[in-house]
Parts: sequence; structure tokens; C-alpha cells
Amino acid sequence: MYISKVLAAASLAGLVFGSPLAERQISKLRIMPLGDSITEITCWRALVWDQIAAANYSSRVQYVGSQNSNPQNCKPKTTNWDQHHEGHSGWLAIDIANSYITTWMQKTPADIVMFMLGTNDVFRGHSTNDIIAAYTKIVNVARAANPKMKFIVDLVIPLGTGSTSGITSLNAAIPAWAKGLNSTDSPIVIADCNTGFSTSMLRDGVHPNAQGDQVIASRVGPLLLNYIGQSLTQ
Repeated sequence: MYISKVLAAASLAGLVFGSPLAERQISKLRIMPLGDSITEITCWRALVWDQIAAANYSSRVQYVGSQNSNPQNCKPKTTNWDQHHEGHSGWLAIDIANSYITTWMQKTPADIVMFMLGTNDVFRGHSTNDIIAAYTKIVNVARAANPKMKFIVDLVIPLGTGSTSGITSLNAAIPAWAKGLNSTDSPIVIADCNTGFSTSMLRDGVHPNAQGDQVIASRVGPLLLNYIGQSLTQ
């Protein structure tokens, strides 16, 4: 289903079939890692790609996003891992929802969005309700771009500095929010990246160290592989 839609879009855009750009845009399932610095300057994306490669999906999927970077010099087993993403250090969920997600969905369309957002919002004093409203807008905009969009939403990892109440409140609200927006055509699943994640797994009180990256990848990866398997057989 996703391939036929992209083929139509490619035809309208006048893409040259057989070119690298055409191949990237047409032939693969598109996965957007969306978030803040916990997505951008960490290595869990690379470790999840190792899981994709181990499942023999790497030739059939791609990460998408306006960013194409490896700031932490991650060195997974898969040396040619896809480094595209939509992680932006310091950015808030509410700003992404209100000012950026629409453009990103237009310029780098996706079939699966996986996101962890809210840490910077909590730091800056935004309420759980504000952050959940941003989550809702992100989902609605993504679904408007692709009604079959699949979502993986992470429970946010703990903070090792300052008050933890905002993260605790946000994580407590996510399950009911996800259940309320979940649908058969556009499912939302939760990756519990918080349970069992201790502050000793943070390199600076905010970002995961190598052990923390492993934990996040272990929670996100299996859910993503399940989505990939479902999507490629539809």
C-alpha cells in the first residue's frame, strides 16, 4: 500500500526511475526517528538499525528526516547504517507540533514515526497537558499526511538533574492518551524506555550513555520490527 502511494507521488514529482533519489523515495518503507537531543546526539538509532539489519530488512526500509548526521560517532555493527532522522537538540514538543511537523511530513514523508519528546518542555515549565496536546497535534498532522501512519511513542527516560515530577507526570499520562488515539488503520504503541532505566545510564544527567542507548534500543527495536513485518506483508 505504501509503495503504490509513493509511486504516484514520484510520478507527479517527475522523479527519474532508476536514479538513487528515486530508489530511496520509492522502494523502501520510511521510518522517521523524531525527537530532541535524545534522538539526535545519541546512539540508540544506530543500535536499532543493527536490529533491522539482523532481521534482513535493511534493504527494504530507510530512516527519513531533514537531518543526516552521526554527532556521537556511533559505531554499530552495521557500518553503512542510515543516519537520517528528525532529532533536534533543545527543541520542544510544542514547537515541533506548532511550527515544524507539517513541513517535515511534506518534505520527508514517513510510514512509521517513532518519537520521544517532552524533556525540554518539562525543563522549561510546560505542563503535562501542554505536552500531550503537542503529541496529539503531531499524530493528527502525521495522519493527515498518511492515514496509515504507525506510531511508536516512548515513555521518556528519567532525568538525573532537577525535579523528576514533570517526567513522571508525562509518562503517567501517555498510556491513556495513546489508547484514546489508537486505531486499527493507524496504531500507536508505547515503548517503555523508562522502566529499568536508572540515572546511572545517563552520561550527563539528561542523555543516555552507552548502556542507556542499549536500553532504549531494546525497547524500541522489537516494536519497530513488528511494524516493519506487518507493513511489508500488507
